[in-house]
Amino acid sequence: MKAVVCPKYGPPDVLQLQEVTKPSPRHDEVCIKIRATAVTASDTYIRGSRLPLRFLLPMRLVLGITKPRKSVIGMVLAGEVESVGASIRRFQAGDRVYGVTGFGLGAYAQYKCMKETDSMNGCLSLMPTNISYEEATSAAYGGLLALQRIEEGRLQRGQRVLVYGASGTSGTMAVQLARHYGAEVTGICSTRNLAFVHSLGADRVIDYTRDDPDALIGRYDLMLDTAGKAKQSPLKERCRQALQPGGKCISIDDGKLELKAERLAKLKTIIEAGHVKPVVDRTFPLERIVEAHEYVEHGGKRGGVAVSVDHAG
Repeated sequence: MKAVVCPKYGPPDVLQLQEVTKPSPRHDEVCIKIRATAVTASDTYIRGSRLPLRFLLPMRLVLGITKPRKSVIGMVLAGEVESVGASIRRFQAGDRVYGVTGFGLGAYAQYKCMKETDSMNGCLSLMPTNISYEEATSAAYGGLLALQRIEEGRLQRGQRVLVYGASGTSGTMAVQLARHYGAEVTGICSTRNLAFVHSLGADRVIDYTRDDPDALIGRYDLMLDTAGKAKQSPLKERCRQALQPGGKCISIDDGKLELKAERLAKLKTIIEAGHVKPVVDRTFPLERIVEAHEYVEHGGKRGGVAVSVDHAG
């Protein structure tokens, strides 16, 4: 099968498309024919993007000191169950699924074997029936992150929510999910994304390039920092100050991402009901994975960046 291999840490061009052995499912695994994967910020960090030392060292200890222990990286997938092991109960061949592979990685390939039970090596669920495989990758990664942080923030109907980084993969899902749960949402993004974030359902949108403290007058119950702690700014600090007494500031990288199929199933229901629409900025073929990484590293994307996986020939 075809897969993208990361033989060492470095810039995007270290990634190589190669022929590797197709995996076979064990008794407790399903074999997924991957139709789409994604390039996330986490993928670029795993590959070798610069990070503050406090984030870089823990990642290298887990993933490999001098090079990735798992040469095929990639954390997000959507596709079809091709075959199942004898102990599998939740899935059957032909099911359309989406999920996150966690420390198992391996999503930059035509096939991936995963367990049906949740673990640090992934979670898997039936995917929404009304979206594409590419959109499902954005829902799996950005949606899982956003929903977990919203639940941790104990969001209540009528509360005021501030979403910092509202145009990214997690931000676009956070804006829509917060609106779905009945919050009044203020999104913060760049100038070119103001109308876009408003179209997602934000009641108010603030241009972070203006860095205008007066635009944040008011008290918020919850701030969702979907840009992450590695990206700091004076405006982000001003946002924290705009929280009311007892208000919470939660970052997408506050603690580990919980890989729970239950949340993926919840997202499936919400998306199928039409309350949330995953956003894909651009789609690249697997053969152009280097360009996809360059695009994500450049910044400024709207929603997710998907990678289509061809099985022709």
